Amino acid sequence: MEEKLLDEIPSLDLADFRSGDPERKARFVQQLGEAYQNIGFVALKNHGLTDEQTQALYADVKSFFSLPDDVKQQYEKPELAGQRGYVSKGKEHAKGRNTGDLKEFYHVGQEVEDQTDPIGQEYPANIWPKEVEGFHKSTFTTYRTLEAAGKDVLRAIALYLKLPENYFDDKVRNGNSILRPIHYFPIENPDAVPTDAVRAAEHGDINLITLLMGASADGLQVKRRDDQWIPITALPDQIVVNVGDMLQRLTNGVLKSTIHRVVNPPREKMNSSRFSVPFFMHPRSEMSLAALENCVTPENPKKEADITAGEFLNERLIELGLKKK
Repeated sequence: MEEKLLDEIPSLDLADFRSGDPERKARFVQQLGEAYQNIGFVALKNHGLTDEQTQALYADVKSFFSLPDDVKQQYEKPELAGQRGYVSKGKEHAKGRNTGDLKEFYHVGQEVEDQTDPIGQEYPANIWPKEVEGFHKSTFTTYRTLEAAGKDVLRAIALYLKLPENYFDDKVRNGNSILRPIHYFPIENPDAVPTDAVRAAEHGDINLITLLMGASADGLQVKRRDDQWIPITALPDQIVVNVGDMLQRLTNGVLKSTIHRVVNPPREKMNSSRFSVPFFMHPRSEMSLAALENCVTPENPKKEADITAGEFLNERLIELGLKKK
């Protein structure tokens, strides 16, 4: 069937999935699956973040990024390939590009509280800036809240794919997920930056799914199948949740990891900041991304070689310029 081209991303309510009402839950699963087969993005409300949490997070994030560059750079550890702490302006570029994006960001990663799980040895310790007292609490509270929402979205995806509802649970338990507060910094003199430099060049996300706070600001666009770019806007109480490349690979292309970008504002607004906070939901490194059997058919033959999530992530960090070969 030829699916219709959407002019906006569908809006869903996670409370439907969490309601305990089989009808509301089934409807959520169907609508989510259809959106992910079509455009790969949804806007989601009732995700668990309160207004107070959100305000505290943005206050702390803005405080950190307003610090002098030399202070922020004390929290930059190149030997960690950007896995934890600060990543300075222009360091990251999209796959296939050499021009750095017009952004700086900070990475907060998994904390393994279960001492019996050996995966804790794989993760570097988080780095907390001492200049912003609330940063640790506000970012990590957000991390756990979005992780919980992401687990429910994955349960809905599992049901849509006719898998057991808990299919992803053990694969994302203590997974390598990252919270990334981003500052798209003001450009005082637009003529001084490379002509092809943008806030975030077109890219697909590496991970299983991304849960994004801050999509109510202008600039985020997604590329439809007909190569038209459409703006993604979410209401202030919504986050945007999209399919990443790992999930597309696992489903043999049934669910779509759609190319998206953050475009520069008009010249007269280039001198303003934009903030957003994506949560990149990653599985454990040993998870196989081999195509699911029920996603391989004569009409949709297997597209990609088998690979683990850890191997795939490593490949992509090298392509993004965050890790040396």
